[in-house]
Amino acid sequence: MKIKVRHGTIALISAILVLLMINLSIYSKETLLRKGEIVYLELAPVDPRSMMQGDYMALRFAIGNEIQAQKWKKPRLPVDGRVVVELDDKRIASFKRLDEGKALQVNELRLRYRIRNDEVKFATNAFFFREGSGSMYSSARYGQFRVGDDGELLLVDLYNADLKRLGSMFAE
Repeated sequence: MKIKVRHGTIALISAILVLLMINLSIYSKETLLRKGEIVYLELAPVDPRSMMQGDYMALRFAIGNEIQAQKWKKPRLPVDGRVVVELDDKRIASFKRLDEGKALQVNELRLRYRIRNDEVKFATNAFFFREGSGSMYSSARYGQFRVGDDGELLLVDLYNADLKRLGSMFAE
């Protein structure tokens, strides 16, 4: 018995599968934004010539520098790994150790990082904002993230040294 499948049927099934995968990804990120734990990562200085380019700010995080410093202890640092951070009473994260799968203490979280082009990245390396509003973010000191159980992060907003939100990357 031969089954005839038309090219149009294959294209329709493929399109449905692609749309399903996209919607699942959107749903998981929206869930993370609603239910993920809040954590603040301190910003690290970025070359001022590239700080403000168009309608975004280049980002680096102090914990990324701590991970880079671990290279001398662990030359084969994973390019996709996890770091354990300790949270203070304001939920500001500080480097504790590279994750080795050990149990976490009450005030610790695992965060996923990626090393690309020899730079440590957490979720993103840029913060986008409305045209003309770049000066609002000049006092940025922290990035607020939502963290999932798997350590995946999503950047929510930028905050100043007093943990006051500077604006919103989402249209209001």
